[in-house]
Formats: sequence, structure tokens, C-alpha cells
Amino acid sequence: MNIQLTLAARYLWGRKLRTTLTTLAVVFGVVVLFGMNILLPSMLQSFQANILAASNQVDVTISHKTGEAFSPDLLDKVARVEGVVASTGLLNRPVNLPAEFYDNDPNTPDAVSTLSLVGLDPDTARTVRNYSVDEGRFLENGDKDAAVIAKTLADALGLKLGDTLTLPSTQGTAALTIVGIRPARTIPGNEEVLVTLAEAQRLLNQSSQINIIEANFAPGDEAKRKEILSNIEAALGDNFQFGALSSGTELFASLKIGQVVISLFGFAALVMGGFIIFNTFRTIVLERRRDIAMLRSVGASRNTILGFILAEGFLQGVLGTAIGVLLGYLLGVGSLSGMSGMMERFIHIKLGGPVISPGLIVTTILLGIGTPIAAGLFPALAASNVAPLEALRPTPLEVEERAMGRGGIIGVVLIVLAVLGLFSGQTGLAGLGLLLFLIGLILIAPVLVKPIARFFSALMAVAFARDGIGSLAQGNLTRQPTRAAVTTSVTMIALAIIVSVGGMVASIRGSFLDIVKRSLGSDYLLIPPAIAVWGNNVGADNSLADQLRAVDGVGVVGTTRFAAAAANDSAVSLLGIDPVEFPQVANLVFDSGEAQTAYAEMGSGRALIINAIMAANLRLKVGDTVALTTPEGMLDYRVAAVASDYFNAKIITAYISQANLEQDFHKTEDVFIQFNLAPGADRAAVEPRLRAIVAEYPQFRFVSGQAYYEENALIFEQVFTGLYVLFLVLAIPSLIAILNTLAIGVLERTREIGMLRAVGATQSQVRRMVLAEAVLLSAIGTAFGLLAGVYLSYVMVTAMQAAGFPFLSYAFPLYGILSAVAIGLIFGVVAALIPARQAAKLEIVQALRYE
Repeated sequence: MNIQLTLAARYLWGRKLRTTLTTLAVVFGVVVLFGMNILLPSMLQSFQANILAASNQVDVTISHKTGEAFSPDLLDKVARVEGVVASTGLLNRPVNLPAEFYDNDPNTPDAVSTLSLVGLDPDTARTVRNYSVDEGRFLENGDKDAAVIAKTLADALGLKLGDTLTLPSTQGTAALTIVGIRPARTIPGNEEVLVTLAEAQRLLNQSSQINIIEANFAPGDEAKRKEILSNIEAALGDNFQFGALSSGTELFASLKIGQVVISLFGFAALVMGGFIIFNTFRTIVLERRRDIAMLRSVGASRNTILGFILAEGFLQGVLGTAIGVLLGYLLGVGSLSGMSGMMERFIHIKLGGPVISPGLIVTTILLGIGTPIAAGLFPALAASNVAPLEALRPTPLEVEERAMGRGGIIGVVLIVLAVLGLFSGQTGLAGLGLLLFLIGLILIAPVLVKPIARFFSALMAVAFARDGIGSLAQGNLTRQPTRAAVTTSVTMIALAIIVSVGGMVASIRGSFLDIVKRSLGSDYLLIPPAIAVWGNNVGADNSLADQLRAVDGVGVVGTTRFAAAAANDSAVSLLGIDPVEFPQVANLVFDSGEAQTAYAEMGSGRALIINAIMAANLRLKVGDTVALTTPEGMLDYRVAAVASDYFNAKIITAYISQANLEQDFHKTEDVFIQFNLAPGADRAAVEPRLRAIVAEYPQFRFVSGQAYYEENALIFEQVFTGLYVLFLVLAIPSLIAILNTLAIGVLERTREIGMLRAVGATQSQVRRMVLAEAVLLSAIGTAFGLLAGVYLSYVMVTAMQAAGFPFLSYAFPLYGILSAVAIGLIFGVVAALIPARQAAKLEIVQALRYE
């Protein structure tokens, strides 16, 4: 093995440029994979600490599986369990604050954007936790409009003992007098505002309700503690969870999805790096056929040849992985450092040190080292199986052409199967077809290199008519069609991603803006701080809607209420609507069932309308019965229809009547309000009166339907521009691939270039020849990339339709195609700069002596 490593190391050292380029492919993939998978787990750990912060000083924290409130009578059941020495009930709700709520200055960042309103029993709470106070006093039974806050919140808002803290509440703005200031908050999480339980129930319109039980146990061993916990579980039933609170699950889900996307992003980069390395090793084998034959003839075994070629991949993998891990670590730590100040300022979460799991290290090492080894395996096997006499002879052209022909036939068959899968209407077959399509293009690429190169070289002949550069470039590429095909495959994958993202962006943008128009049927909206994640919003009681209805010139007022539920172990965002008023101010886009029938069923019994994501994930259809987890236990609801709206299209959502929401979930809080003007009303006269009413409820933003549509159109533009930038980064390996192939080509043709210079070719002509090769390579890769990208974009939209977005319609990725063409050609020119300069500066005599 030592001789194999020595041979590999000497060869790599002797080909520094080539080694650098192939190693960069590994480095790029490892940086993305390792760096991003440090950042997201670190954020997840900090948020998890935030959610667990409420339970880190007590033996058990109990909440309903849905996160909804429940009767305080359950507290007695916990207290009666043998071994429970103290227990208390809380009403704990996060409160999203509207922008500029405290500083009223849009030019400066908000000091606080989210608070936690915690209602507690001053007597029992202090038997469970130590609520120390630095200034003033703690809460007392009978306190009204009184609050205790931490010093960190007081400092952030410039408050002191006796000052007034304002908060949004269901009755409008609440003014609380600060009677106590606790020590500065040191654990991650939202700043807490402590009030009495009765006050929290009043402010949140949740009379006689709690949503958390905290309890401490008698001292004992671990077995005794487990027995107490088991007895509490038996007393409360299956609808409660113990330990972490259920709030924040949407955030965790989003972060984990982001982690999966980033991991796939890094994996794709490594795959493209594998293509580059495969191309390099294949060329190495072809270059060294005579060297390998000489080694075989003097006694080197097949295993020796196989070993030293694989050793090259191993050494490059180790070097690339080591550099990539270091740069990825710096990327992760730098990102955390840059974000920590913002996170601590806005939501009081201190991001800790980088989280590096053993699994991440193992995965990175396996992929980083395994990719170049796997990429070099087939060329190494091919080299080890070549007989010495055969290797000493030039490879017959017809042998290579015969192999290309067989691959081309297989590629055509795979492409035909892929097209059949696309039109089958089955998402699984379409996804399999995508893989077959890409493999088919890769196999057919060597056959198509010559005709495509001829076509593009004919176009280039116009630019280089006098020099014949286009013909030379074409000949150089078609001399090694397989190598050119591997390079264009890397470009194809990178540009296919850009085209497919363009198609997906165009489809999502057009479809979502269309559903915005169809969903927003009202003249005005009262929007809370957070859309779709309704649970963190403090809404209003029915007095706000009643005030709006009383305004002369206002027509129908429709309200939406929220409760968290669960079905088949999946969290469900449950929205309560009035079946009569809601259709007059908003529109659901129905996929199954009839609107009129569904609303009628909803008003007459336990019926619900589910959105398409819920139907897809829970495999439900119209007429099915679904059991919902509620504070009253498991209750059956009948699916009346499948329909979606803009606000809740991305999460599992169901709509029930407000009567059922109040009866089964005890929720009467309006979190979203839509209303219309009466026919003939004077908008200019009515609007000031509406704004005056809404001003008393600062948690809502008053906006017209048209203005909200324009806002969302702008948001889509900004978000999707960021997506384009993100996926543009994935095109970097194609730049490395073209650069690598051109550099190898220059080394291979050193003597040939020397002969061209000897017969009168100028440095400028040599540079243009290499540049023409680069343009031809990138043009071929771009052509394949456009084909693959259009197919991929269609498959992605089809998959999203099946996953719960049936309202999506496919849009042809025109902008994605234009972007891919521009990027492909520009990258081709950029990649040619170094090899062209290298070729032009070759010394004629040295080039003619090159072996």
C-alpha cells in the first residue's frame, strides 16, 4: 500500500493545477454540507432551550397535546397523586407585538417583538418555583392591572418600578403597572410579563382556563419519580404531554425542513464534484495507458494499478474534506456570530456555540472521501483490466465509438421511459422518470457531442472565419467525446436546477397570486402580526367586530378564530368561521365538494372543510370521518369538502364553525377580521371612523384588500430573487468542471500546441482556440441543461400538486431558461481564461519536447 500511496502522491504533486481543480470540487460540497449543518442544529438547540426553559426548574410540566387551554379542575387530579408535593396552574401565551409597538420609529429595530404573558396563582406558583424579586414586590391575589417583569425587559424598554407597560389584549390596549422587577433573564426565551391568573384570563378572554400545570415531587430515587409520573399520566389520560411545551412546533418543523434542503444542496454539490473527479481520473487513465502497461510488464499486479489510482482519489478526498470541514466550520461559526446579536436583541435568544454532531462528522467524512474514491473506481477498474500489450497500442477509434453507440441506445430507451412516466399522472413514476431522464441524457451525451459541436462550431465559424478556430475547437472536443460529455453533464445538472427553480418560481408566483385574488374577497382586513401561525397572536373579543358592524357604511363583517388540534398524530391548525358571513368576505378554492353544501353541513353539525395538504397527508376525502383531539377529548368530525385559501395553504388546516370551536375548544377570540363596505358607501368618509376603532387594538394592522395583494406580490418578487441567488451558487461546480477539462486538454495537447506555434500560430490565436472550446462545451451543457430543467420543473410542480397544492398550475420557465443560457455561456468564457493564458504562454521548444 505504501508504494501505491507514494505513486499517487507523486503524480498529484506533479500535476498541481489539475489536483487543485479536482480537490476544489470536494471542498465546495463539504463546505456547504458541513457549514450549513452546523448552523441549523445550533439554532434548533437554542430554540429548544427556549421551549424547555419553562420546565427546567420543576419536576414535570404538563400541557395538552394540542397546546390549547383546559379546565383548572385537572389541577386537583394532579395534586391528589401520591408523591406530588406541590402543583400550580398557569395560563402562558406568547404575544406577537406589531412592528414599532414600543418605539414608534420605523427607522430603528424593535427592541422587543414578542413577549410571553404568564398568568399564575401567586400563592401556589411560589411553592413550585423560586420567583425572586430585586425591586418592589411579587404579585398578590387580587392584583389588577399589575405586572412583574425582568430587569432585561425593563432596560430594553426604559421602564422602572411604578411605570406603565402597555400590551395588546382582547379588549384593546392594556395598561399594566410594574409592581416588581425580577433579576435579569439569563436563559433563552421570550421576555415574560407575570400577572395574576385571573388577570391573564381576562386579558386573553379565556375565563376559568389554564394551559400548563407544573408540579414537583417528593424526594426519591429515579424509580419512584417514574412511578409518580406514570400515575399522573393515568389520572389525566392520553391527551396530555409531559415535559416540553407544544408551542413552537411550526418553527422547529420549518428549521428542520431547511436543514433537509441545505443537506440536499450540499449533496448535489458533492455529486457534481464526483462528475468532475470521474472525468479527471478517466483522462488520467487514458493519458497513462503506456505508463500503466510498462508497470504491468515489469510485474505490477492489477491490484497495484487499482490501488494507486484509488489512492489518488483517497488523497484528494482527505485533502478536500479537511479543507472543506475547516472552511465549513468557519462558515457556521461566522454565521452564528453574525446572527447572535440580532437574535438576542429581538427575541432574547442567545445562540450558543456551534453544534457538531458525531453523525455530521461521519457523514461528511464518508461523502467527502467516498465521492472521489467512487468517482475513480470505474476508471481504476478499467485501467487494471487492460492487458500490457493492448495498452501499448493506441485504442482503436471504432472500439470507443461502438461503446458510445451502446450507451446511446440505452440512453434513448431511458428517455422514452421517462417521458412515459411523466405523462402517467403518477407522482412516483414521474419522479423515477426524472432520474431515468438525467441518466439517459448522460448516456446519450457522447453520441450527441459531435453533431451538436458541429452545429455550434458552424455558428462560431462566422466569428472566427479567417482563423479556422471553430474547426480546431470542434476537432479537439470531438476527439474525446466521452470526456466532453462528462463535463457537459456537470453543467447540465447545474443549469437544470436553475431552469427548474425558474419554472417552480413562475408556477408558484402565478398560482399563489391568483389564489390571493380569489381568497381575498373583502374590502378591508385586520391582520395580526403573524399570519398562519395563529397561536402566538392575541386577538380581540367580539366587541371589536360589533363596533365595526355598528359603523354606518360597513356591510358584512367576517371573523376567524383559532384553536390547535391534532388528528392521526398530526398537528392541525383549526380555524373557526361563521358559515354564513365567511363566504361573503372570503373565498376558499374548492378541490372536492360543493361550497354551498359544505357550509350548510358546517352550520348544522360537526363537519369541517380540510385543506389540500391535510387531505394529502392524512389521506382523507369528502365523506370521511376524522377524530380530532380536543380539550373535551376525542371528537369525530365529518369531512364536508377539500378547499384551500392563501393564508393557510402551507400548513395542515381545517375549518369548522365558530359554534363548534366554542363548544369543543372554548375559543371565542377573533384573530383575523375581514369586512366589506355597504353598497354605495363613501369610502373616504367611512375609513377614518374604522381606523379610529382599530387604533384601540394595536395588535391588528388595518389594510385594504388591494393594498394587501400588492404587498404580497412584492414579497414574492423579493423572496424568489433570493432563491435565484441561492441556486446560482450551485452552478459553481460547472465552472470548475469546464476549467478542469480545458486545463487537462491543454496538458494533453502540449506538443500539438507547440507544433501550431512552430508553424506560425500566434498567442492570440491559441487563446481564441481554447476560448472557442470553452464556449462549445458550455453551449452543449446548456442545451442539455435546458432539456433537463424543463422536465425537472414540470415534475416538481406535479409533485407539489400531489403533496397538497392542487391549485398550482405549471408555468413555462422562460426567465429560468434565459438565466441558464446567460450563466452557462458566461461561465464557459470565465473558465477559459486560465487555460487559454496557460496555452498561449507555452514555450515552443519545451512544448515540442513534452511527453
